[in-house]
Amino acid sequence: MATLQDFRNERLKKLEKLRALGVNPYPSKTDRTVKNSEVKLKFEEFEGQKVKVVGRIKNLRIMGKIGFIVIKDESGSLQLFASEDNLDSADYANSELAFKDLRLLDSGDFVEGDGEVIKTKTGEISVKLNKIRILTKAIRPMPLAHEEFSDIESRYRQRYIDMNVNEDVKNDIILRSKVTQILREFLVERDFLEIETPVLQPIYGGASARPFKTYHNKLESDFFLRISPELYLKKAVAGGFERVFEFSRNFRNEGIDRSHNPEFTMLEFYRTYADYNDLMEMTTEMMHNLLNKVFGKLSFDYQGHKLDFSIIKKYTFRELILEKMGLDIDEMSREDLIKEIKSRNIEADLKAPTKDLLDEFYKETCRKDIIQPIYLIDYPREMIPLAKRKTDNPKYIESLQLVCCGFELLKAYSELNDPIDQLERLTEDQKALDDGTSEEAMTVDLDFVAALEVGIPPTAGWGMGIDRLVSFLADKPAIKDVIMFPTLRPEDVDEATKKMYPEVKFNNLNKLEKKQGPK
Repeated sequence: MATLQDFRNERLKKLEKLRALGVNPYPSKTDRTVKNSEVKLKFEEFEGQKVKVVGRIKNLRIMGKIGFIVIKDESGSLQLFASEDNLDSADYANSELAFKDLRLLDSGDFVEGDGEVIKTKTGEISVKLNKIRILTKAIRPMPLAHEEFSDIESRYRQRYIDMNVNEDVKNDIILRSKVTQILREFLVERDFLEIETPVLQPIYGGASARPFKTYHNKLESDFFLRISPELYLKKAVAGGFERVFEFSRNFRNEGIDRSHNPEFTMLEFYRTYADYNDLMEMTTEMMHNLLNKVFGKLSFDYQGHKLDFSIIKKYTFRELILEKMGLDIDEMSREDLIKEIKSRNIEADLKAPTKDLLDEFYKETCRKDIIQPIYLIDYPREMIPLAKRKTDNPKYIESLQLVCCGFELLKAYSELNDPIDQLERLTEDQKALDDGTSEEAMTVDLDFVAALEVGIPPTAGWGMGIDRLVSFLADKPAIKDVIMFPTLRPEDVDEATKKMYPEVKFNNLNKLEKKQGPK
């Protein structure tokens, strides 16, 4: 049975033959005149006309003096018809091949076809070639069908193959781009300004999460990869911008599962002179706008559920737990909470702060059973240190989450702009970090506190994970399915690969893989 190395060696021989002919198998450009799909869609317009088309070879058949080559570009597939009579000469210096040279081509190669648009006797719209140029010689063969490349781990690791043989993956990436464009346009139309905040930060903040730590050699200082853009966006508000947003890449040193990836994309915006009720209305409008543009309706299917966003019910955090569990959190002590956690065999660190225990209890008893979208509002004060207290009940905060199918889709709240209260609450949160009862508590950022002391107006903020949103819209069970290159455990180089690349010093590479970062 032929191995990958056997196929690769055979293609390397063809590459050598092409170069021996004086052919450059990797020319710099092509003068494509039309995409493949256009030739088919506008056949009546193009019939009999000269065109130049390009694409990757999907299928190649040489039969005597004629040949059929199916190519695919981003728009779709198209057949090229080759005949010995029409391709009787070559211009090797221009990477053009004669008919006899077509056997040096393989599936996966990129070619340019120059010829006349026709319809074959079998009714297949084709380009009858007058010239064919090689654009790229592919050394490694590609699986021809989904069935040949179905292992999920391999698909995640080799997305460049996955996107070629699994059409739904490309469609999901296209959907992701469409979603971000729709959301961006929605905000820009409402006078929001898109800005950029630092990825490298001397103090991490804006969320409860473990950061990735790095080191700047020149500054001789530790830095952290951004876990959230929140504090910097609020500093922009302090600088006088009334409506700002950012599509940010964030990094959290946490586990990987169906709803989490250490590197993820978030949309976050801040709107001055507004509160969380305003953002609730805005969220409904935004979701309706998005769903109408993606689906043409306010409902869609996700993992066997028909989700309806036409009406989004609203519950307070206290109401939900009271309705679902018959427990009033206002009447529960920490000991009562721990007792409930134990009785339901919920995995939790019982030494963790009460807010973390309450959050875990809610997720395991209530959130997991929420299917249809709801707004969950008014969380206990301790759960979000950056949110403003409710005037009529300071034990709770002006916060909301959009929850659906057991997951949080977005979080928003009226921003705490009282610097005294904010410092007190950040200090309180950091105690849990300092005493080791929490690895995800927030730290005190005195520069952020200073910005609040300078003053920001009443402001409401909103954040949504784009990966999770797109996985919902694409009906995919895990966010990895809609991330082009998800985070994976580094893979050891196998012996077969080492044999294919004898010029590479893999021992050195292995040492690099194991090298520890700065302490």
